[in-house]
Amino acid sequence: MKILLIHSDFLRYKVKKKTPVAEDIEEHMKKGEMEECLSVFTAVEEKDQGKVEKVVEQGVREIKDTAKQLDVQKIMIYPYAHLSSELGDPDTAIEVLKGLEENLEKDYTVHRSPFGWYKAFQLSCKGHPLSELSKEIAVEEEEKQVVSKALEAEKTLESRWGILEEDGTFHRLEIQGNKVEGYDFEGQKNLKDFAVYEAGEKEKGGMEPPHIELMKKHEMVDYEPGSDPGNLRYYPKGRMIKGLLEEFVSQKTREYGAMEIESPIMYDMEHPTLKKYLDRFPERQYQISTPDKDVFLRFAACFGQFLMGHDMTISYRQLPIRLYELTRYSFRMEQRGELSGLRRLRAFTMPDSHALCKDIEQAKEEMMIRMDLAIDILNHVGIDVPGKLELGIRCTEDYYQENKDQLVQFVKNYGKPALVEIWDDKFFYYILKYEFNYIDQSGRASALVTDQLDVENSKRYGMTYVDEDGAEKHPYLLHLSPSGAIERVFFALLEDAALDEAKGEKPRFPYWLAPTQVRFVPVSDQQLDYIEELVKDLQQENIRIDVDDTDRTVGKKIRQAEQEWVPFVAVIGPKEIESKKLSVRIRGEEKEKEMDLDELKEILKEKQENMPFREIPLPTYLTKRPTFLG
Repeated sequence: MKILLIHSDFLRYKVKKKTPVAEDIEEHMKKGEMEECLSVFTAVEEKDQGKVEKVVEQGVREIKDTAKQLDVQKIMIYPYAHLSSELGDPDTAIEVLKGLEENLEKDYTVHRSPFGWYKAFQLSCKGHPLSELSKEIAVEEEEKQVVSKALEAEKTLESRWGILEEDGTFHRLEIQGNKVEGYDFEGQKNLKDFAVYEAGEKEKGGMEPPHIELMKKHEMVDYEPGSDPGNLRYYPKGRMIKGLLEEFVSQKTREYGAMEIESPIMYDMEHPTLKKYLDRFPERQYQISTPDKDVFLRFAACFGQFLMGHDMTISYRQLPIRLYELTRYSFRMEQRGELSGLRRLRAFTMPDSHALCKDIEQAKEEMMIRMDLAIDILNHVGIDVPGKLELGIRCTEDYYQENKDQLVQFVKNYGKPALVEIWDDKFFYYILKYEFNYIDQSGRASALVTDQLDVENSKRYGMTYVDEDGAEKHPYLLHLSPSGAIERVFFALLEDAALDEAKGEKPRFPYWLAPTQVRFVPVSDQQLDYIEELVKDLQQENIRIDVDDTDRTVGKKIRQAEQEWVPFVAVIGPKEIESKKLSVRIRGEEKEKEMDLDELKEILKEKQENMPFREIPLPTYLTKRPTFLG
């Protein structure tokens, strides 16, 4: 069942016409009005059939939780089939709706609008951050998963929290619920939200992330109902953007000096070394059975790179050794309530680079080099560092006391204060890690870049190098994702666009990621031959161009380009053909610019810089394109 919860000034309805599946109703249900209420729009789905009792139980719990947050005592239940394309049968729907009504009436004033009737309604939404919430009620069989000891231990891990400034000042934080004391967060709302999200009790659900609507609306990414939840389908535009991000991150990581490798996606559950590592990694795993053994699907590139490191012969002169793999895919058995569009998935693409270092000092130096790499990558991708992200640092108490200077160097290099978590004891395989975190409009934190200082796995996997004294020693290991999961980078770009839109600004992608970089708009079909020559010319310059050859008016064609966030739009009519000049609309600029073709080429070349390029992912002419989401 899907529900949309709206904190309302009022909801009024009146039945108009009966449908073939309408329930029989008494006179008092033919119209209704409720003020200062929680309006609960519902769609009972096919998957709810045979599970009415549990669906009602979970639905009542979600509605009550929201009503309590909003401090409302009146609830209007309103069936709304448009929330789902996979509706259940009418009998199940009516049974669920009546169950919600009966259970909620024990504590609230409740009115239920009838099922199966066409109705006119008026609604006034209050418009505060929690006034619109969407929820999915899913009753599923318990999923098979392996939960590591580290994940269980993480629930009881004791920490102290603080803010570390660039001058080395540490401010101890006291966090209760959503209140934080110990540091002046003036002008640093995202840092405060980050602290509350990580150490307090900030709502980790809330509204559906805006990027989900955008990824569907622009026909980029969608859920795949034919797969396990948390696995997505990528339409041509989304696949192109994801592919360009993959290419760029891999290119920069190779330039840093990492040797690219490839390794399997599944490993033996009973392999003695891997089994020990599973219990030290705080994530849930997929476990499957093959004809020969039980295996787990990798949740990182560690296994392949570490097993490879075990077989290598290494001298101290060769350190640090840098390895890299773009894992398509890594798998984590996230819980259903945690899955969220591109933000959190069960199958994701993770750039993963490990470095083998001689000693702690070399490891510290290497971490600084890698932080610079990560900052450079994200800035080029279009995510401003440090402006759009918050730095988090986590370490043991012993490491903090002995290496505070390194943490201060992190903060200085990053360019603004960081949230620091200090563990009383070491439990994980790493004693230090940092993260770059994106904070969305609901205050939820999502880690992108991370690097970890691993002090266990070189021994566990038998990785050694020969030191200058001839002795075999174990290297220190660093685990870097130089951008974070590619899907999460995509998520951050879309969330930023949604934020711009909410502020009344024009959302956009970085030019090098725009599916269409230039659109030609003919005034009539008579200009198509001329435009075809322009297209051939510009395509040789690595520019993604398309042509709106539909029968829409010029005004509607321009509006369509605006809705698709096309950065450059050129209208071509008889005047432009005669003058050999183009009238170009540049996204974000108010006035058109007149320029010849060579001027446009120079502007576009400057915009593209040296970023990776792919051909336009759809047919050049709009009339040749299918619609992926009807």
